[in-house]
Amino acid sequence: MPYPVELVFAFFANPANLPHLMPPVLETRIEDARIQPPPPRPLHPDPSRRFRSVAAGEGSEILVSFYPVRWFPRRASWMARITEFEWNSHFCDEQVRGPFARFRHRHGIRTELRDRAEGTLVTDEIEYELPAGILGGLGGGLVRGKMAAAFAFRQKRLPEILAVAARQAVMRG
Repeated sequence: MPYPVELVFAFFANPANLPHLMPPVLETRIEDARIQPPPPRPLHPDPSRRFRSVAAGEGSEILVSFYPVRWFPRRASWMARITEFEWNSHFCDEQVRGPFARFRHRHGIRTELRDRAEGTLVTDEIEYELPAGILGGLGGGLVRGKMAAAFAFRQKRLPEILAVAARQAVMRG
C-alpha cells in the first residue's frame, strides 16, 4: 500500500473499520466491543505521521455478526480476542466463540520500500480448524473459497479505503 505504516496499522487496529473490509453481502457489523488500551503509541518524529485513533490492544474482545450464506436468514456471531499487539508490526486475533473449532489470524503490517518509495506491506497468516471433525472437513473447500473471496474483496477495496483514511487524517491534523 502506498501509505505510511503508521496510517495502515492505525486503520487495521481500529475494530470499527472491520465492516468496511468485508464483502457487503455478509452485512458484517460490530455488535459489542470491550476495548483494552494498547501499549503507548510510538511517537514518530514527523507530526504528519502521528495518527490519533482507537486501537484494540491485547485482551480486547470484539463481537461481530454476519450472514455466512446469502440465502440463510440467520446471522452468525463471532467473538474474537486480541492476543498479541505490537505497534506498526502486527496484531493477532483468536476466536473465543464462533463458527470454527479454532481460528487465529495474524495481521502483519510493516514498512516496505519498492522502487525507492516507502509503503506498507500487509500480510495475513490464518490458522483454523473446522468443527465436527470429518464432517466439518467436507465443508473445507467451501470455507476456503469464502475466505479467499473475502480477502480478494479486501485487497481490492483497501487502496480506496486507505485513500479516504489518509484524507481524513490530513483534515484532522
